[in-house]
Order: sequence, then structure tokens, then C-alpha cells
Amino acid sequence: MNQEVLAIRHVHFEDLGSLELVLGERGRPVRYLDVGFARIEAPNPVTSSLMVVLGGPISATDDARYPTLVPLLSMIEKRIEAGLPTLGICLGAQLIARALGARVYPAGHTELGWEPLTLTEAGRASPVRHLDGAHTSMLHWHGDTFDLPANATRLASTSACENQAFTWGSHVLALQCHPEIRTDRFEPWLIGNAGELVEHGIDARQLRAETAQFGPALEAAACRMFGEWLDQVQAQP
Repeated sequence: MNQEVLAIRHVHFEDLGSLELVLGERGRPVRYLDVGFARIEAPNPVTSSLMVVLGGPISATDDARYPTLVPLLSMIEKRIEAGLPTLGICLGAQLIARALGARVYPAGHTELGWEPLTLTEAGRASPVRHLDGAHTSMLHWHGDTFDLPANATRLASTSACENQAFTWGSHVLALQCHPEIRTDRFEPWLIGNAGELVEHGIDARQLRAETAQFGPALEAAACRMFGEWLDQVQAQP
């Protein structure tokens, strides 16, 4: 298996962010598959050392409107069945939950903005401990949620979302939140989601200011979390 990381990207500004810095330091090349610009089923999902499914503004269950979801779900299922490292962020976490047989559904409200995570005991014993609300706040941006998959371990919650992070086995990590955000690359998020911000009565100026305040600490914490998780999954037999 090669050391390449396959990152499934739905919108260009929702990339690996600070996590890509960790991969660069380790000499791990990243290949982005941009949904809509390439055949989603083209890459073999079991040849990359890591597959990351990134976020996007669509529902993980809207197969009729977005035909890329079904083949992407199949890729995730094959990775999980093969016991290979797989990471999901936001939409990616929802797709992992769905691939594991859990229900994904509208939360009834949109969680959008900064709020610290509350970790479970398992979360505090995992690499996600670096994201504990005692150390850093967290960016949230989602309207859907999911039930905890069977045999999964919940790692973190917020007041608005019980399942913010979970692990399944020793090779799957799902993060409903956005630890990958980079402060210096946040403006495209505000521009690309301008309509949604207006819809929910959120002032872009306030969200920009909060990101400037909380973002640098999150970047450092996310890099520590991701590096430790990579060490764990690489150490597996």
C-alpha cells in the first residue's frame, strides 16, 4: 500500500486545512478527488494509506439529487471492511455513520458557530482529548445529525449535538465538527455560505472575529490530535 492520502472534497474551501500540514511534515502526499470534476468511483478505495471524506452542504441521504453519494458510500464501506484507516469530517462523518448502518437525519436546528466540545471518558483517553473544551473551542457547521452506529464509541458531544465524534474499531474516526479549520483560510467559508448565514441570522463579521479569536488554538490542538491518531492507526498490525 502506498503512503498517498486520498481526500474526497465536495467544495473547494472545505479541504484538509490544518490536517494537511501534519501530512506534509510526515511526507505523506495528498490526492484530492473533487466531487463533480472526476468519477467518484475511479480510485480504488483500498490502495491509499488513508482516506478522508470531507464536508459539504448536502445531505448524506439525498441520493436522488446527488448521485455521487451511493458510490462514495460504497467506497467507505470497502475501506471499513478492509480495516483501513478512514476519517470523516462533517458530511464525511455522516456518511461513515450511514455506512455503518446508523440513521442520518435532520437535526431540527442548525449548529453553526463556535462552542467547546464536552468529551466522554473514552474521548479523554483518545487522541480527541486534544480537542477538549478545556483547551480549545470548536467550529460547528451542520444541520443534519446521526445516531451512534452499533459498536461505535462516542467521544464527544455539545449541548446541541450528542454525537460530535465517534470511533469504530481501531481504524475509523468520525468528526461531526470542524477541527480542520484554518484561520487564514476562513474567508471563503463566509463567502461560499453567505446565503446560509443570512438565513440563520448570523453576522459574518461576528463569526469572522470569533474565528480569529479561537482558530489558532484549535489549529494547534487539531494538529496534535491528528498526529497522535495517525501514529495509532499506523501502529496497527
